[in-house]
Amino acid sequence: MLGWFQAIMPKEDRFFDYFTKHAEIVVAGAEALRGLLQGGETVTHYCNLIVEREAEADEVTRQVMTAVRRTFITPFDRTDIQDLASSLDDAIDQMNKAAKVIMLFEVDRFDRQMQQMGEIILLTSKLVLEAMPLLQSISKNAARLNNLTEGIIKLEERADQLHDEGLKALFLACRHDNQMKFLIGSEIYDHLEKVVDRFEDVSNEINSIVIDHI
Repeated sequence: MLGWFQAIMPKEDRFFDYFTKHAEIVVAGAEALRGLLQGGETVTHYCNLIVEREAEADEVTRQVMTAVRRTFITPFDRTDIQDLASSLDDAIDQMNKAAKVIMLFEVDRFDRQMQQMGEIILLTSKLVLEAMPLLQSISKNAARLNNLTEGIIKLEERADQLHDEGLKALFLACRHDNQMKFLIGSEIYDHLEKVVDRFEDVSNEINSIVIDHI
């Protein structure tokens, strides 16, 4: 009886606006991260941009969680909404952690593999952004959503390869006389890899929602 009642009741659609806004902020954070990884005199500027975007994302997450509590009929399961918002927030949180490490250790030059990982992070964020409005009509857009999540997984796999290649090259360059550089560089690689891993979490949340609605 309850399921039938929920099916005919109008659903609150503002969540899709929240998801899209959240993803736009994540893309802006990824653009700043890519700029940061170019190095040079603009590192501090881009770090500050990431901090600002992270604060904006936190506010959107807060709005989503409040709306979940106050909305009678949600477009899909409340837990799925909360998990999707949290996974989006985790992605930009991880970007912020990377920026903090870079600022803490005053790094202004970055390996080619780090820069390539920055490019992958930006590409992945754009796939996530494309997916968000499509959730408003899951049955219609299921095929495209599946393609997007597959694309995210492929990019995550490439990021893993770059992480391993870069870490090995860094080790070979530093193993005799610059252990501190290796420790700092390996931490940056770790944070960049975790950014992409958080996008994989977003992809998994999208897949879970699609499976529940087709």
